[in-house]
Amino acid sequence: MATATKKAPAKKAEDTKAPAAKKAAVKRAPNAAFSKPLTPSAALAAVIGATPAPRTEVTKKIWEYIKKHNLQDAANKRNINADEKLKPIFKKPQVTMFELTKLVSEHLS
Repeated sequence: MATATKKAPAKKAEDTKAPAAKKAAVKRAPNAAFSKPLTPSAALAAVIGATPAPRTEVTKKIWEYIKKHNLQDAANKRNINADEKLKPIFKKPQVTMFELTKLVSEHLS
């Protein structure tokens, strides 16, 4: 009879990871520029309200408005269709979500 030779067990994926991957995540301090309340222009205030808010909150409020009024393009969700309140901010009938932050930042001071 032939004797079967045993193979060494295969190494698990976690055994081959670099030691750097096992370090605990370091908590970062929040950036003060994002937390600073900014005053919206009159056109932007019509959409999100006139109270000063940080950039992150302004972006959240605009997305809430877009979703509430169903302004995302049905065929391409990356495009946002402007309604009467958004036309003064966008300056055109449709923008991409990547243009949104730049266009909104022009209306914050």
